Amino acid sequence: MRDVLKTEELDIPEGVKVSIKSRVIVVEGPRGTLTKNVRHVNMDILIQQGKTSKVSLAVWQGGRKHVACLRTIRTLINNMVIGVTQGFRYKMRAVYAHFPINCIIQNDGTKVEIRNFLGEKAVRHVAMLEGVKIAESSAQKDELILEGNDIDNVSQSAASIQGICRVRNKDIRKFLDGIYVSDKGAISEE
Repeated sequence: MRDVLKTEELDIPEGVKVSIKSRVIVVEGPRGTLTKNVRHVNMDILIQQGKTSKVSLAVWQGGRKHVACLRTIRTLINNMVIGVTQGFRYKMRAVYAHFPINCIIQNDGTKVEIRNFLGEKAVRHVAMLEGVKIAESSAQKDELILEGNDIDNVSQSAASIQGICRVRNKDIRKFLDGIYVSDKGAISEE
């Protein structure tokens, strides 16, 4: 059954400026600017100015799948707002049973080199996506910290590191070596 009108609203905090032009969303905040193109989703996106700014999303005559896009786009904008105010941090741990995995950060935190994975001589290189910085943790051994404003780029960089350290041609129940995400979320003010 089609609903005549479904809406979602999102409050915009102080210090964040959201502009929307033909379903291209630009969010500006203290940490920078993020842009997202959502032209592929047919919906009304409006900014309501008042005491507090709000982003209003509306779908007219939408089916079940179309209405589900409302919450998706709302969460996308919310993640952009969190990104330009706090930023996102992913923590990754190197797990090994015998051969210690060496992670070498290069190019001022834009590239990581992984050596000695399962004792292999092959060197693995992973370049971070735009706006993502990688650093070694000073508090925890064998821990990498990825930080950035765009949650898509930070999570994809973490996935690229995890994916390049997959165990092949062995029993993965026994060989649990790899670099895995141990913690993720917004950068909390510490």
